[in-house]
Amino acid sequence: MPSVPEADLEHILAHTRGLWEPVRGQNLFVTGGTGFFGRWILESFAFINERLALGAHMTVLTRDPAAIAAKAPALAACPCIHFIRGDIRRLSPDHSGPFPFFIHAATESGSTLGQDDPLAMFDTIVTGTRAALDFAVASGAERFLFTSSGAVYGSQPPDITHVPETYSGAPDCTRPASAYGEGKRAAELLCACYHARHPALMPVIARCFAFVGPFLPLDAHFAVGNFISDALRGGPIRVGGDGTPYRSYLYAADLAVWLWTMLFRGRPGARYNVGSRTDVTILELARSVAGCFSPPIDIQVARPPIPGAPPARYVPEVGLAERELGLACRVPLAEAISRTISFHQAGRAATSKT
Repeated sequence: MPSVPEADLEHILAHTRGLWEPVRGQNLFVTGGTGFFGRWILESFAFINERLALGAHMTVLTRDPAAIAAKAPALAACPCIHFIRGDIRRLSPDHSGPFPFFIHAATESGSTLGQDDPLAMFDTIVTGTRAALDFAVASGAERFLFTSSGAVYGSQPPDITHVPETYSGAPDCTRPASAYGEGKRAAELLCACYHARHPALMPVIARCFAFVGPFLPLDAHFAVGNFISDALRGGPIRVGGDGTPYRSYLYAADLAVWLWTMLFRGRPGARYNVGSRTDVTILELARSVAGCFSPPIDIQVARPPIPGAPPARYVPEVGLAERELGLACRVPLAEAISRTISFHQAGRAATSKT
């Protein structure tokens, strides 16, 4: 699989250039470094560390260092990144740095664990976050970024078009399927408790919504990834429902800008929605993917909409991040989809030559 396109890395650097001086000569610790978020964190760090001659180093906890070596040999060979094997639930203080900067991005929403074993999902999130916080305190961490999720809000009411951080909704705690969202809620509470007990530790919570970009799995439950996968196989693009739910998508390069900015400048104890406020229906999303091909790919919708039924929504209000941190969605959705398709086409072409 190819690396992050250099244009995207330049984009990340251009919009974070003024943030990096505190990292010079320092150590960072990352959990979840081999997933979608992690690849963007690691690739952008390696690029910026070299470009700005920061002399910084990153230690990455992973269950399988060999897997990252196979997927990303350049990262595995990068002298400024060190991979250690381990389980986030049993993170040992033996690797204490010190690490002034800590990114806890383990347990992504793309995991099937939530459906197969919700107890394990909940335990991984909550026990893992407590272990990460204990490790962060022991290693002298100051800035601690926790990647939470918009799932903490539960089902978004149809009369709220963009859910703000002040919305007090929650997942249905009687459903095992809520293990992911409830786990993230409990993990956020742990961040608040540790901040109260250890004021020197400054956690910032990133409530992440939906994204598109290179490294997004095409075979998980992400609609945009499934649509791109269908299109790359020649179609049709299959919409599993009626196409009426609303979603919004932030491009991965913008996501990296947002996460780095929150790590370095986020208000301690604050929680910020991370995503785009530009909402589209699932059917409109499918049409955007289809239109990237010539001729456009056919679309099949599983069933017609129910007349009068309010559409489901999963769309954030991101004004807090805009006002406090100057963040923005800079890559339009059509361009984001086109770049993602090009990335996967390049990967397939490279594979076919080997």
